[in-house]
Amino acid sequence: MINTLHIKNIGIIDEISIDLSKGFNVLTGETGAGKTLIIDSLEILAGGRFSKDMIRKGEDYSFVEMSVSNNNEEIILSREININGKNLCKINGRMVTVAELKNFMSKVLDIHGQHDNQSLLNPSIHIKLLDNFTGNSLKSLKSNYLEKFSRYKKLQEEIAKNYGDDKERERKLDLLKYQVKEIEEANLLKGEEEELEEKKKKILNAEKLLKNLEIAENEILNISVDSIMNAMKALEKIEDINEEYKSSAEKIRSIYYDLEDCGRDISSFAQDIYFDDREIEEVESRLNLISSMKRKYGNNIDEILKYKEDVEKEIYEIENLEEYTNKLKLDLSSLEIDMKDICKKMHQIREKFSNVLSEEIEKDLIDLEMKHTKFKVKIDYDETNEFTENGQEEIEFLIMTNVGEDFKPLTKIASGGEMSRIMLSIKRVLADVDEVETLVFDEIDTGISGIAGSKVAEKMKQIAKNHQIICVTHLATIAAKGDSNYYINKEVEEGKTRTNVFLLRDNRLVEEIARIASGEVTKVSIQYAKELISKS
Repeated sequence: MINTLHIKNIGIIDEISIDLSKGFNVLTGETGAGKTLIIDSLEILAGGRFSKDMIRKGEDYSFVEMSVSNNNEEIILSREININGKNLCKINGRMVTVAELKNFMSKVLDIHGQHDNQSLLNPSIHIKLLDNFTGNSLKSLKSNYLEKFSRYKKLQEEIAKNYGDDKERERKLDLLKYQVKEIEEANLLKGEEEELEEKKKKILNAEKLLKNLEIAENEILNISVDSIMNAMKALEKIEDINEEYKSSAEKIRSIYYDLEDCGRDISSFAQDIYFDDREIEEVESRLNLISSMKRKYGNNIDEILKYKEDVEKEIYEIENLEEYTNKLKLDLSSLEIDMKDICKKMHQIREKFSNVLSEEIEKDLIDLEMKHTKFKVKIDYDETNEFTENGQEEIEFLIMTNVGEDFKPLTKIASGGEMSRIMLSIKRVLADVDEVETLVFDEIDTGISGIAGSKVAEKMKQIAKNHQIICVTHLATIAAKGDSNYYINKEVEEGKTRTNVFLLRDNRLVEEIARIASGEVTKVSIQYAKELISKS
């Protein structure tokens, strides 16, 4: 759930912080006070689009930040957008892309506004809603199907690949074979470049190496090795008398043998550091060849050799195009059989849950004063249908609002109030399987009043038992159900408008609900507000 929301420089909002609670959070206030800007800020943090016009006048950037509790862990998310277009997103201080932020927030926040009533009119989202309702029943099947569908699309692309006419194929083959031949003739070996670079380094530093190795060898020779050996022999004669004598003897023995080894090694090093002009030219020539091959075929020898393998595969495909294509077609045919089987199983699950979904929504709509409304999930499934990301079926929600009428698509519903209630009903039914903890409702009560408004309030309260709800409303019946109520107002200071947020309690809460109910605070509206609150 969201603990704190911090907003800076968005529209008329200068800087505000809101500490949200569990359950039902209600935002009210006069028109234009900034309620919508708060929802806009949540959408921005959820990875939504942002217009530079939203940056507060006179400022260079907008900033939104929230703290979220997730599995007993507090996570800080933020997004800063500058007037120059720079976009900075962070999760716990780590910079992320907008796509990464959006993906994370999709598991945290679900925003529904009046525009979502419009998206509900789009049948393409209906199948997603039904699939969500199935919970885990469809999850593994659909995951398996999507893996196969991805392979299916790639096979189709491979089969459709066209190398052009015969002349074009010949030109392509000539180029590919030339590339393979060039790489083969280069006779590149893994690790070769590093060895050559090391050899080149020795060549370029040969004089320096020889000079310092000679000095080291002479200095070792100048050390009195005979003296060290005599000391070692003397201590060996008494080392069995005392452990300290024995330890000293071992140390001198070690020094003696180490010096002998060092002398031999340095002498050997010096013998290896002789290069003639021909050898220098060979190293330079080989490195130049490798550099040329890297410019053409890869960043290193491993990549060049991998490129050669890929080219050889492509040559094989072109030279054996018919055989290769037939193999792909057989693979595709086998994959289609598996996919059809999965699609059939997914259809059976969807059909089963579509009936349950319809029954649940109809029950909710009765509670929401749509007593004669019937809801139906239309499923168009056929094994001959094209494969899509959702299988071989299309889903569309149909509605019948009056007795005796036919079921019609949701687009045929004219009333915004009816659409709002259907949207709320779907969200209420899906809430039990919805993993997203925080749901935001932005004035989806538009077009609703009276008894229907009271019923909508009750449904929101039900959802708030298992989810954190943030709701912008103009209905007193909904505001009265709030667990936490926030009043949004605007004021002018020094020629600038700014938004403020206040947590309402006791008398201030009663007065705000009275204002919403009648447009003004009177004895009658206050009494009505108290009655609404007492019933919540």
